[in-house]
Amino acid sequence: MTTESAGWPVRILPADIPFRGAPDTDLLTGACRAGINIRWACRNGVCELCEGQLVAGKVLNTRSGTLVSAPSAIVLCRSLPRGPIEVEMNTVMAAGTHTPQTVRATVDRITPLSDDVYHVVLRMRHRPAFHAGQYLSIERDGEEPSYFSIASSPSRSGVELHIQADPDGGSAQDIMQALRSERAVTLNMPGGKACLDHVPDDPLVLVAAGTGFAQMKSVIDYLRDHERQAPVWLYWGVRKHEDMYLRAQARQWQDELPWFHFIPVVGDDADNDWSGHHDQLARAVVAGSHHWHHSQVLASGSPAMVYTLLDALVDAGLPEDAFLSDVFEYAPR
Repeated sequence: MTTESAGWPVRILPADIPFRGAPDTDLLTGACRAGINIRWACRNGVCELCEGQLVAGKVLNTRSGTLVSAPSAIVLCRSLPRGPIEVEMNTVMAAGTHTPQTVRATVDRITPLSDDVYHVVLRMRHRPAFHAGQYLSIERDGEEPSYFSIASSPSRSGVELHIQADPDGGSAQDIMQALRSERAVTLNMPGGKACLDHVPDDPLVLVAAGTGFAQMKSVIDYLRDHERQAPVWLYWGVRKHEDMYLRAQARQWQDELPWFHFIPVVGDDADNDWSGHHDQLARAVVAGSHHWHHSQVLASGSPAMVYTLLDALVDAGLPEDAFLSDVFEYAPR
């Protein structure tokens, strides 16, 4: 395969987001396929929403048929790459750099997923942009914010949450009662740096404990919405079978997606030798024998589980900067 047929490296600055640009595909289409959030409307070069500054390389302008060299203003929908490209677009945000906004949302529906986990769908008139894997907070007067991973893809409308609420009470149960009674809520979103701003080329290992699955669902739905090719593994650890509230969904992904692999780790499975400690899930991941030198890991769980997993994978050869978790922000060690 030649370099041209495989595509050329394209990089969007200053966010430093990479993707592959094919010679017969305009840069806007290529970026959208790679899951990069670029504003556009017409795809004919008229609205100029996808305008950028070509700072390195050359493109073919499909309207004029001329070759354009850097530096020059271009519209991505009318530009075919003719070699490695760098384009400056200040409107494209890097992972975790969206400015959080406070918005009002209405409760569209609440559906029980298990005895204590609820699927909550929120709608808002102007939903803030977010990256796959980010979270939000629900704000209530006189109360501390309550944080929940966004369980839906940024490519889709609305926002989904998985809220685990103890029937015997607690802050999450208070949140559920407020959602049921008031039918509206104040959100602050998005938050978190453990997220994806494009579809990565490297194999991706997702590790979730309990309702950490919500963050991984956002990522998987996002990858499904775009042209994912490299393999993805999801390790989901729970203490009891009934805690794996969307196991059927994960099984369905495995049946339908050739690149997706699901590994459940359940405490009362005799084969898993569950000890009730955070290191059980970490041992299952390490036992997967992935090519850690060329992988990316996203983990959601308790600080003890996340740091145990990080140490084990770094020892196994994973570069430390290839390990993403929101734990690093709220519980640094």
